[in-house]
Amino acid sequence: MIQGMGASSGIAIGKTFVLPNWEWEVPDQEIVVADFAKEFDRVSEGIRTSKSEIEQIKDELREVVGTEETMIFDAHLAILDDPVFMNEIQGIIQRQYKAAEVAVKEAIDHFVTMFDLLDDEYMKERAIDIKDVGNRLLKHLLGAPEITLPKDTQPFILVAKELSPSQLVNLNPDHVLGIVTLVGNTTSHTAIMARALGIPLVVGIEAELDRSIQTGEMMVIDGTEGHVFLNPMRSLVEEYTAKRLQDEEEKQKLAHVVNLPSMSTDGKTITFSANISSIKEMDIALACGAQGVGLFRTEFLYMDRKYFPQEEEQFEIYRTVAEKMQGAPLVVRTLDIGGDKQLDYFQLAEENNPFLGYRAIRISLARPDLFKTQLRAILRASFFGPVKIMYPLITSLEEVRAANRILDEVKQELMEQQIPFDTSIPVGVMIEVPAAVMLADFLAEEVDFFSIGTNDLLQFTLAVDRMNEQIAHLYEPFHPALLRMIKITVEAAKRANIPVSVCGELAGHPWALPIWLALDVDSLSMSAHSILPVKNRLLYTSQQESKAIMEQMLACRTSEEIKAILSSFQVVIDKQHQ
Repeated sequence: MIQGMGASSGIAIGKTFVLPNWEWEVPDQEIVVADFAKEFDRVSEGIRTSKSEIEQIKDELREVVGTEETMIFDAHLAILDDPVFMNEIQGIIQRQYKAAEVAVKEAIDHFVTMFDLLDDEYMKERAIDIKDVGNRLLKHLLGAPEITLPKDTQPFILVAKELSPSQLVNLNPDHVLGIVTLVGNTTSHTAIMARALGIPLVVGIEAELDRSIQTGEMMVIDGTEGHVFLNPMRSLVEEYTAKRLQDEEEKQKLAHVVNLPSMSTDGKTITFSANISSIKEMDIALACGAQGVGLFRTEFLYMDRKYFPQEEEQFEIYRTVAEKMQGAPLVVRTLDIGGDKQLDYFQLAEENNPFLGYRAIRISLARPDLFKTQLRAILRASFFGPVKIMYPLITSLEEVRAANRILDEVKQELMEQQIPFDTSIPVGVMIEVPAAVMLADFLAEEVDFFSIGTNDLLQFTLAVDRMNEQIAHLYEPFHPALLRMIKITVEAAKRANIPVSVCGELAGHPWALPIWLALDVDSLSMSAHSILPVKNRLLYTSQQESKAIMEQMLACRTSEEIKAILSSFQVVIDKQHQ
């Protein structure tokens, strides 16, 4: 078995097609001064053609994956419009007397090498974007055909060193069973696109390979667990074929759960909400039975574009979601950039520890102009449905109070302008750092609700970056320390009589359901596809029994002990369900 990172869920079984590296052979051509103008014109024409091609791709793809996902290509258009990129090309032509295609190739190599040397995954992904755009431009300068995929209808598993969004968009999902890339991570543009297209994807297997993969070899991939099996034994193929069929059957069986009450066997009700980053995801969530949006990740409105989204643009998106929810709650998290989420047009200073640096609420408080624009849009949208505001990365009461002062200023401005909004809009905070847990009792007196972000809370508590392959095994969701932190937070919320939700990945883990039942959590927010499996398990689980095993788990000293208790509990529930 080869272990990678699961970037898009699902199982794929089939023969491989290995995509050659998308690199063009560029002969070294020298020119004379008299040719400069002609070469500049060739570059300009190549850029115009490339931009037209990208716009066409955006239009064709928009109907398939939605507007937000196609914003990936706005970043490509921005590169072609970037004067730094153009100046680099023209400079090489003039200084080195090189033909247009040679200059473009050298400019690509220069920027890609520069970004690859940075110890920053986001910048490494931008290197892929530059290579993608540059190769598209080279294609037009050279008059070369694109590398194409097999034309027959025999489905295959695509294997590539790396896969750019432009290459991915040309795939026929009916022909591509799954994708494996040697490099990359789960937050790349390619991963986002694969999830939107519903194609299983495993990334980052290069370090595990002891030989190259050849076209035509048999392969099994598990996009959830990140497992890759090359030339597997027949028994393993049969095992995963059965698992794939079982997954499909389970999805069909769960359809009836959508309209059932979200209630345990002894009457405990939990609201199931969805984590979304776009209107497209919200439509999917509603189809999966979401009873609200527990986390709208607004940072995706700011990414892969040339400038900050203005108030009217944000308002239209928030309003659309609020109206589509038809009275169900919408929790909008304010801008959460920094760390691994950077903006091309908002240059943040290089930091030794960006996850501990200038990000999230810290940026909003330092840039009240940006914060006010977003708050105005959210408040205006609150007139069209039950909208709530949530602040990210809160570590102190001072931050909450400072944010609320700015919120009050915006409310006053809207009232003076006679613009309607919910004057009593609920305001809550993300509990995602240990400091917020230890201050939970104080914070609960200042806000209207809590939402526990288990992903970051676990990373900060254990000092583990789960994207770091060397220590990813230490990222343990059922760690005793996390369990205790969650308990402290929920109890503080209950004492203050405010609702508490869980919105990290652990919310959608079926094994964790007894924890939420035992602690009396009010709602869970998760990816849309996790809602029905967890809700279905709730229908066969008792809160009283969950409280009994919670006592046992709180006495555990290791995560293995906790998982053993939860595993045994799941077996009991499954038997009762049968």
